[in-house]
Amino acid sequence: MGVEPACPVLLLFLAGIIIWVVEAEVHYYDFVLAEKNFTRLCKTKSMLVVNGQFPGPTIYVHKGDTVFVNVHNHGDYGLTIHWHGVKQPRNPWSDGSAYITQCPIEPGHNFTYEVVFSEEEGTLWWHANSDWTRNTVHGAIVIYPPHGFSYPFPTPAGEQILILGTWFTYDVNKVIKEILRTGKDVPISDAYIINGQPGDFCACSKEMAYRWQVDYGKTYLIRLVNALMNEEFFFAIAGHDLIVVGIDGSYLKPFTTSYVMLSNGQTMDVLVKTNRSPGRYYMAGRQYYTDNLFFTGYDKTNASAILEYRGKYDRLSSPFFPEKLPSYTDYDSATQFRKRLKSLASKEHPIDVPRNVTTQMYITASMDKIVHNFSAYMDYTLLSSLNNISWVNPSTDVLQAYYRNLSGFYTLDFPDEPPYYFDFVADLRDDSTHPLKGTKVKVLEYGEEVEIVFQSTNLLNASNEHSMYIHGHKFYVLGEGYGNFNSTRDTETYNLVDPPYLSTASLPVKGWLTIRFKANNPAGVWAMHCQEGRHLIWGMNTVLIVKNGSNPETSIRTPPPNMPSCASYPPIHKALEVSAE
Repeated sequence: MGVEPACPVLLLFLAGIIIWVVEAEVHYYDFVLAEKNFTRLCKTKSMLVVNGQFPGPTIYVHKGDTVFVNVHNHGDYGLTIHWHGVKQPRNPWSDGSAYITQCPIEPGHNFTYEVVFSEEEGTLWWHANSDWTRNTVHGAIVIYPPHGFSYPFPTPAGEQILILGTWFTYDVNKVIKEILRTGKDVPISDAYIINGQPGDFCACSKEMAYRWQVDYGKTYLIRLVNALMNEEFFFAIAGHDLIVVGIDGSYLKPFTTSYVMLSNGQTMDVLVKTNRSPGRYYMAGRQYYTDNLFFTGYDKTNASAILEYRGKYDRLSSPFFPEKLPSYTDYDSATQFRKRLKSLASKEHPIDVPRNVTTQMYITASMDKIVHNFSAYMDYTLLSSLNNISWVNPSTDVLQAYYRNLSGFYTLDFPDEPPYYFDFVADLRDDSTHPLKGTKVKVLEYGEEVEIVFQSTNLLNASNEHSMYIHGHKFYVLGEGYGNFNSTRDTETYNLVDPPYLSTASLPVKGWLTIRFKANNPAGVWAMHCQEGRHLIWGMNTVLIVKNGSNPETSIRTPPPNMPSCASYPPIHKALEVSAE
């Protein structure tokens, strides 16, 4: 539970002028991880959750607050907790990135995270960060404006958190263990869910759909979280427009739309006006599918919840379904939606787009495979890569190794560009680029202004959208497009005036994405990866190390005394392997 200080706001009187001094609050939470039975789609399974809840508990803070979360692991394997989109200035020790900033918390042990909310305002989320444990271990973070300040839009009459998730009718972690051993493809989910429930269109679910009651004539704030394992997601409410006002803990110029599209791992703040005839309306979502259309076996579930007006009306009739919810493969709707994302860029919420770029990187994101020649047959292992490097977790986390100057755990040679140039978006059924497996990092000086162009490739004829995420930093999205990036033509389209300020952004299928950020989170060891679970476990990941600045305020904090040990307990796939023997 959270602990509130008695006097969060002080009034000082100087020369007849009232000065507001906002005191940051400190909150304390206990997260107890344990198995619990849940029944969905007519089947019961045991799964790991926090405090017996699915989704897990919501963390409530104001901008500038600090939260201490004591995580008690009563589960069967080691894991970490990550605070998605939280900058954590000078404090990578609590980032919670497995084998990058810490090793997993062992079963029967605990670790306390210190989470500092420095610049974020809006909605973010937390989740487990070891293999696919985040499928059931996740929850929302609500960050209100500082005390004495208000939203940059009229205060809503109420608010609702809607967490979009993925449901498997079995223990998917055991399946992922086998996949990590064999290198084969990941399973397709059995359903998508909203606040833990599949909704009316799935078996044994009609009476369990999540319901939200509203009053007529009000404006409400909806906090959306895309906690799905792999997918981007369309969402709409029947008969109601949505006013998008924020994304990834930053404000946007408000715009009205009939639907939204969230990248994997993204959060979004939208307003809805309850001005329709009193009744029941579906809040529904479906996958935005960008893989090769030849593969048709993806999850086509329409996840649904119900918005219910209070009052008298016929409650026996079926709720209305959103007619303008885009189809699964509607590329145009996704692209047009993203083009409307622009930072608020106001006096109260200014932006600072880097203009003096000192480091430029061109990074290809690819699906790959390694072919194995055995005496009697040939086999292959699926990989994913950035600039032809497929990440391998070290035995000691990179942060400990860097801080203590330990050698042999990583190398400093992650490349600024791919080793080969070709038509990246052509139909390439074979992979002749021979990806390398390694633990290669990129080192940045403190204060460097960095531009990265991500380029999606179509190796194995398997291009799809990637949700690119950087720990410890947010970035400005200057532009995106389809095809191979052209440094002359495409730079002319950059938005340098009010680009969205994100922590997670979509790299278009067979396309490119340009971001800029300032490397100002010192001595941080920060992961940069595709957020989608299957690409992450296959190696679409690297690490950015930001050096210390010139003074203590621009240098890493000292580590806490109780960092989890790296040697005594394996990650989930190793633990399951041991338990199966």
